[in-house]
Amino acid sequence: MDTTRHAQPELVFSLRRVTERAACAAFNWIGRGDADDGGRAALDAMRAALAEVDIDAVVVIGEATAGEAPQPHRGEHLGKPGAVFKADIAVDPVEGTSYLVRGLTNALAVLAVAPRGTMLNPAPAFYMEKFVASPAARGKIEPTWPTSKKLSTLADILNKDVSELTVFVLEKPRHRELVNGILAAGARVALYPAGDVAGALMAAIPGSGIDALMGTGGTPEGVMSACAIRAIGGEFLARLDPQLQTETKAVKDAGLDTSRWYDRDEIITSDDVFFCATGITTGLMLEGVERSKTHYKVQTMMIAGASGERQIMTSYIPVERLASVAARDVA
Repeated sequence: MDTTRHAQPELVFSLRRVTERAACAAFNWIGRGDADDGGRAALDAMRAALAEVDIDAVVVIGEATAGEAPQPHRGEHLGKPGAVFKADIAVDPVEGTSYLVRGLTNALAVLAVAPRGTMLNPAPAFYMEKFVASPAARGKIEPTWPTSKKLSTLADILNKDVSELTVFVLEKPRHRELVNGILAAGARVALYPAGDVAGALMAAIPGSGIDALMGTGGTPEGVMSACAIRAIGGEFLARLDPQLQTETKAVKDAGLDTSRWYDRDEIITSDDVFFCATGITTGLMLEGVERSKTHYKVQTMMIAGASGERQIMTSYIPVERLASVAARDVA
């Protein structure tokens, strides 16, 4: 049965309400130091909102690592059971959880949807190394090259000097050598404590001010980013890169090859994809949630692969509307 023909591009407008509701639920936990409660509130809001969307989705990526906010479980069904559009889904109710509770930048509520069976299931791998760049670099960068060669080649592709390149890297101890290599090559480094998804999308969008993303971040964030980047035509390459002893053992036991680099179209094998990200705290890509006495102001990026359209929408949601929805969900 063809499950993709029922997924019209307009579905992205329904999906945007899912990330908007999660972002508004997380707003109350900005700077409050409790990742678990903030993540739980966002996840509950996301589940409830998806129940109103005409989609039968199975979670491909789930299970939070230690210290991360709650996530849906792999294999969990979200949406409406029996809906015609059968889909894979990857969600992160709060991407950048530890920074949300410290009031820092780039926290997002994110989801990505693809037709059933077309989204990579990375099994027990929580982390992956990534290289992301704009459509001009598609198929022209070999991921095993040294950092200096990647950047010199990218500079030639973009008709820039290496010194004009800016590379997004997560500010983590594991990236010290990478950062030194980028600086030694002559490029700039944009270090951010969080924002793996935002950084990847900025790297894939020409003229954003970010020319590439490099380094190791979350696997869920990688799969969701690959979904969006396939839709906009950018380059996305990834390799499973376990960071924890338990993760390393689980990946080995699963027979997964950590030396293999996956192409974007191996991670997401369909063009009929949907991506939504709503800002929780203001960052590189989106403004964060603002609340007045009467409304939440939210900003969401929406991408529909079938049409290739990318939109950023600012919405004003009545506070009482979300309060009534929350009361109904509790009841």
